[in-house]
Amino acid sequence: MNHHASLIITNGKFHTVDRQHPTAQAVAIRDGKFLAVGSESEVMQHAGPETQVIDLHGHTAIPGLNDSHLHLIRGGLNYNLELRWEGVPSLADALRMLKEQALRTPSPQWVRVVGGWTEFQFAERRMPTLDEINQAAPDTPVFILHLYDRALLNRAALKVVGYTKDTPNPPGGEIQRDANGNPTGMLIAKPNAMILYATLAKGPKLPLEQQVNSTRQFMRELNRLGLTSAIDAGGGFQNYPEDYQVIAELHEKKQLTIRIAYNLFTQRPKQELEDFELWTDMLKPGQGTDFYRHNGAGEMLVFSAADFEDFLQPRPDLPPGTEDELERVVRHLVEHRWPFRLHATYDESISRMLDVFEKVNRDIPFNGLHWLFDHAETITERNIERVKALGGGIAVQHRMAFQGEYFADRYGIEATKHTPPVAKMLAAELPVGLGTDATRVASYNPWTALYWLVSGRTVGGMPMYDDRARL
Repeated sequence: MNHHASLIITNGKFHTVDRQHPTAQAVAIRDGKFLAVGSESEVMQHAGPETQVIDLHGHTAIPGLNDSHLHLIRGGLNYNLELRWEGVPSLADALRMLKEQALRTPSPQWVRVVGGWTEFQFAERRMPTLDEINQAAPDTPVFILHLYDRALLNRAALKVVGYTKDTPNPPGGEIQRDANGNPTGMLIAKPNAMILYATLAKGPKLPLEQQVNSTRQFMRELNRLGLTSAIDAGGGFQNYPEDYQVIAELHEKKQLTIRIAYNLFTQRPKQELEDFELWTDMLKPGQGTDFYRHNGAGEMLVFSAADFEDFLQPRPDLPPGTEDELERVVRHLVEHRWPFRLHATYDESISRMLDVFEKVNRDIPFNGLHWLFDHAETITERNIERVKALGGGIAVQHRMAFQGEYFADRYGIEATKHTPPVAKMLAAELPVGLGTDATRVASYNPWTALYWLVSGRTVGGMPMYDDRARL
């Protein structure tokens, strides 16, 4: 039997993530597995006449990165529709890009800037004005999403979505108006982002074959940044199984370049349990392959338990009926041994959610069932211990790198030093995952998240994130 490597990569700087042997010069691979990792002389012992040898010429190689919270499936369906402002250094540059994109965007499509940017990255340190957007794109509809708090629409977009003087404010949102009562183009989340996402959903979709292309382009972009796997956290206006058609087709054709484990996100307020009852009859956790498999429920379990962080607004209190609604869903999931994840920003919300989990656990023991909180920016040590006692974990993201200035204005610079308290989570020996929560708020670039976690950034010129773990 031939035991030679099919591929040997030499003369590199390999990060092994092995604390005993953190770096290597070369690797030997066969059948998708490492035969040897070490010095060039050790690895070349596995060379044979059919072995392909690649010289890295001193370049660095890293293990494939995993994003533990990414809206990849939804992001892929829309990637080709979006103008991304990741890393753009000035508002002047961003507006120039907007103008150029508007000129080449075919009718009836919109120009959409949806996440991955903050005004604090711009030299001007401000957002674009509505006048600037209308000047850059007078005729093509433009929708610009800013974090969880607002969206800017130009006059053409207001016209196509049909917002007029007579359009009432939807629950939880505000259509900003001028002195005459006419919409200005500013949509404000008060207190949740439903008005923003519902308006975005009014835009035309890509036809199916272009959704396939868009998803492949997005995966290729993630590959370029070092990502090889991700946990998909579902998403608003992303229903199963309809909106999973494209990703399932790519999997069937062996065209996925990211390994995906997907969670199912309920889409119907007050009917969440019906969604999960349907899905637990359709799927079992882990169903699928190494490249595409089902991962459980969430990040939305019931809409009443959503505490979206819009740090420009006061912290939202969950409504009184949250516990009963959440208990029904969690009880169903635990009975069916479905792993789950739940969006939770504030410690006050987490306390109430844990009350529910502990109550269910007394009746139906979790007993090793995988579950986690997403985000947990202000979780306390007491609740970290409660998560640990129930066998849970926490997935953190770098949303504070985009919203930290707003958080500091509301809660103070001191509070930003442990938001979220990653070091305390690790000290408690909790499983902790790092992700981006892309694409609608933070950037999908995993290196931005890694830099935020390890090095921190500044708010108002002062250090943030003193409570970072050294990973």
